[in-house]
Amino acid sequence: MTAKNHSTVAGFILATLTHKQEVWLPLFILFLVICVASAVRNLGLILLIVLNSHLHTPMYYLISNLSFIDLCHSSVITPRMLISFLSETNTISYPECMIQLCFFHMFGIAECHMLAAMTYDRYVAICSPLLYNVIMSYQVFSFLVMGVYFLVIISTTMHTGSMQRLLFCKANVVNHYFCDLFPLLSFSCSSINETLILCFSAFNILVPTLSILSFYIFIINSILHIHPTEGRYKAVTTCSSHIVAVILSYGSAMFIYLQPSSVNSMDQRKVSSVFYTNILPLLNPLIYSLRNKDVKIALIKTLEKKGFS
Repeated sequence: MTAKNHSTVAGFILATLTHKQEVWLPLFILFLVICVASAVRNLGLILLIVLNSHLHTPMYYLISNLSFIDLCHSSVITPRMLISFLSETNTISYPECMIQLCFFHMFGIAECHMLAAMTYDRYVAICSPLLYNVIMSYQVFSFLVMGVYFLVIISTTMHTGSMQRLLFCKANVVNHYFCDLFPLLSFSCSSINETLILCFSAFNILVPTLSILSFYIFIINSILHIHPTEGRYKAVTTCSSHIVAVILSYGSAMFIYLQPSSVNSMDQRKVSSVFYTNILPLLNPLIYSLRNKDVKIALIKTLEKKGFS
């Protein structure tokens, strides 16, 4: 057994969300619309921030990075998912599967750490508002963003490397619509890798989560010391969008990845993954723009300029 490697499996057969073929076409149309809407919203938010100088602040630069991550995250998974609704046999080669797994976890890890970096920005804005421009300088912002992507590269390399060491000696039918951790682990001969991979997942979810909770303890303490009601409301509003994004992103990620494969069925994981891979990238730009006056003003000005020209 030790002499074998991943060449024992040349490729995999991916499943679809449901075996009922009569709903494949409606699902194809639904997820195609979601994919296009998600791409338009995320790309639109990025362009809006780039085109409006008053949005050239650390907070909006971080939001644009998050939108870029969401845009890439959904584009890694959705095309293969759409193909599965149109083909009877949805096969994927071993290298393609590993590449999809690599990029999916790369952008998933990037989202977790980027949300943590955004928490630090909110912490500075509320706890040290007068020193915000000094503390969140271009150098500090660049360090934060580069730190996020550095952690992403290190974690993804270790994560993907451990997956490539797996031995697949059982059936090659993946009960999922893309190559993900637990569906691949379900027919692997290696037992130690599941614990190792769970540790990687825990690091990339729990460490940013603890950072976010720590910063919010200081944020809540500062808000409680703000005496005018208006000031408290403004501080809470400043953090509300970020809190919603954190709950949705970390909540779904923890539900999927911080449980052993025996706890939840693969069918339940597929349904949960739909929210994480398709719905969340659609919601994030809406969350950050719905109650944001600066974004609304920027959108109106941009549309007026385009209409005038």
